[in-house]
Amino acid sequence: MEVQFDPGFVGHMSAFIPNIQHVYGFLAQIKNFNQKKMQFKMYYPGIQMLLKNYIGFYLGCILWAIYIKQFEGAAILNNICYGGDYSEDETLGEVDFLKEYINQLKKDVKYYLGQEFSIDETSLKIIDTYREFLKLNEGFVKTQTTNDLKLPALKTPSDMELIKKEIDKVCENGKIYELLPLANQVL
Repeated sequence: MEVQFDPGFVGHMSAFIPNIQHVYGFLAQIKNFNQKKMQFKMYYPGIQMLLKNYIGFYLGCILWAIYIKQFEGAAILNNICYGGDYSEDETLGEVDFLKEYINQLKKDVKYYLGQEFSIDETSLKIIDTYREFLKLNEGFVKTQTTNDLKLPALKTPSDMELIKKEIDKVCENGKIYELLPLANQVL
């Protein structure tokens, strides 16, 4: 048996770090504070969606690993990480950036919009679990079969077919964040 490394998430993802750097690079060019506030206000919904989709992606990767792990010894196809050199800093860089950015976003929302921004505990747990998942698997550079996959301590989902169905749905519609309600099945 063979399974895909990526069920189709990547085609719907937009790189987190470059997008955030683009926003703040543009904001840095604006001298007038009121204009800067207005520009941040325009960017804010997009930032929130990017963050939500990335957390959904992190959960989706964990759910996909749980799903394919049931096929013992299945070859994992198209693992773009396989055979590379493992660098913990490089592997964890994006997830660490995202977590640090959440703290920055809280400050920026307060500063520019006078509002509160918070993130739910489940989302924070997803981020931490995904980080652990990446670290356990050393960036997937040695992952050839489902037997090579290592999972952090998670609950076993009651309905694997529901997970597969939801993953297929979001890979089709591109709304990866729609996986977030499944977090309670595994965390």
